[in-house]
Amino acid sequence: MNIQEGYKIDEPDIFIPWDIDEQTLTQKLNGRGFKHVTTGYYTISCKSLNGLSCLLGFHFEPRKNGHLNELEFFRTDYSDQEKSFNDFQSHFEKEFGKPTSEANGNEGFKNYAWNFESVQIVHYVFDRFGPEEHMRIRKIKKHESTTTPISKRANSAKGSDNTFNKLWSRLTGK
Repeated sequence: MNIQEGYKIDEPDIFIPWDIDEQTLTQKLNGRGFKHVTTGYYTISCKSLNGLSCLLGFHFEPRKNGHLNELEFFRTDYSDQEKSFNDFQSHFEKEFGKPTSEANGNEGFKNYAWNFESVQIVHYVFDRFGPEEHMRIRKIKKHESTTTPISKRANSAKGSDNTFNKLWSRLTGK
């Protein structure tokens, strides 16, 4: 998969290019069980990365009349946090190789990041209202840098609510 160009979903069989608008995404997903959650955010249950079953969220920036810039991978059941984390990590490492950076994280989990020319993948857990896993692929704008991975920023932010809120805003666009 050329992650610089977009993301390939195996089931349903769709390629989603970066920077498409909401209308184009809804045309591609039409009849495939996707949900429009809110302005600039859609989800679909799918399989990708050779058997990874999860929900996939599509984030647009700006939220209204924006373009696809982030994919969020998540589950509805996190009853076994370690199993979920290891499953995501295994599938991503098989597809994209070993992470380009690793740091000590929260709740006994590591923070991982894969930095590519125009894309960053992050995987980490932080305590929001209990442990919360984040597995995301984000299109990097030309003026942004991937030299300081989000995972390291998340790790250093745990002592400061203000810093954490800024990080969260940057990650989610909210």
